[in-house]
Amino acid sequence: MINYLVTLVMILSSSWTLAQNEISGYFPEHAGQAIALHGFDSFSSYKISSTTVNMAGEFSLNFSEDDHGMGYLKLKEGRPFFVVLAAEGAILAGENLSIAETVEAIEGLENQLFATYASEHPRRNQVLRVFDYLQTVYENDPLFSSELETRAFIDAEIRRLEQEDQAFLDEIPESFYVYWYLPLRKLVSSVSFIAQYSTEDIPATIEAFRSLDHTDDRLFKSGLLKDVIDSHYWLIENSGRSLDSVFIEMNISIDRLIDQLVMDEDKLNTITSYLFELLERRSLFTSAEHLALRVLNETTCTIDGNLANQLESYRAMKVGNIAPDFQFVGDVFKNGQPISDKSSYKLSQLKADYKVVVFGSAWCPACRDEIPQLVPLYQKWKEAGLEVFYISLDRERSAFLEFVKNFPFISFSDYQVWEMEAVKDYYVFGTPTYFLLDGKNREILLRPRSVRQIDAWVDWFLLREEQ
Repeated sequence: MINYLVTLVMILSSSWTLAQNEISGYFPEHAGQAIALHGFDSFSSYKISSTTVNMAGEFSLNFSEDDHGMGYLKLKEGRPFFVVLAAEGAILAGENLSIAETVEAIEGLENQLFATYASEHPRRNQVLRVFDYLQTVYENDPLFSSELETRAFIDAEIRRLEQEDQAFLDEIPESFYVYWYLPLRKLVSSVSFIAQYSTEDIPATIEAFRSLDHTDDRLFKSGLLKDVIDSHYWLIENSGRSLDSVFIEMNISIDRLIDQLVMDEDKLNTITSYLFELLERRSLFTSAEHLALRVLNETTCTIDGNLANQLESYRAMKVGNIAPDFQFVGDVFKNGQPISDKSSYKLSQLKADYKVVVFGSAWCPACRDEIPQLVPLYQKWKEAGLEVFYISLDRERSAFLEFVKNFPFISFSDYQVWEMEAVKDYYVFGTPTYFLLDGKNREILLRPRSVRQIDAWVDWFLLREEQ
């Protein structure tokens, strides 16, 4: 069917010419449907232009030089069809844009090269993985290791497939966007296989990620920025190293990254913000702290206010520092009852060997799930010398009162949310947030990530010592 359509479009549209900065198409199946062209900008995409496919199945969408890179065509329903937004433009034809196998680039060399490699590389790769497996079997299994001719054939076929793939990439003109893009896409797509079946290639693959120029505008227009960062740090995390070694390698990668980015503040802020969130989400807090301190200690660049506040939480509130004192203001409750005399209610004035300061809110789903877990553990902790203080970021008094009514420990809120003094002094940017302090001098002993972690600390350091 596709060959018929291609022939038809060549006959019926002899007047079509390849237009600069334009993607044109012939898809009779999509007649009357809305279609949009999207481009990429760092971690997000944006709509460039849109139109309606005419009743003959034809459409044209324009883009500008600022959009050059990768993009995609999207109908209201179905999968996106990825295209190269090159100055030469492209003419596409086929059956259904949501089924890439039914689409052909009639004109536009960059899109033709992209489509060819996108089709051939996965097939070569699939066969390569089979031969890689057979190579391991024939080398290590005594039942097959004597089959020298077969082993030689497997080795030769692996070399041929690798050389054929590389030869395709080497023949692409260096001025083409896909000359840069396709090897990067190949690198990203190889990570999972390397981590599982080709572990000897892990060091070289990590080095390839470190060597990428993260200030390159082409990367920000590729749609691969998120995949590049995710794959890089996922590979280190899953490289089979000890946790200490994982953090050492991650910190090396962070230093190499920041060395590149310090001369471009916009890219530094964009990438640092994403990487910091990624490390925290994966509970890689040692490297999150390394990133925070590395960026904050840079004197050659300016950090966005919100990002700086998040990073500062690691520098100002790191283990070993002294936590700020604070007054219990607004509504103060304990055991469901209000405390009217708040004059002596200051963190430093309340006696306990250890203190846990908890920031949360009723509007936070994670807080609603986790903070009530403190209640059944409170008596055990209190008997071990640990007191709990809950600081609410609630906006509404009724929500606060309903949430804390069964809390046996001191809870308070002044309904200022993120503007509360204690919130700003402790550099809180998310909830729930916990701090475990020495009760005498407010030294930060631990920045727990969960109630369970605090309970484990109590069992190990307090109750175990008593036993």
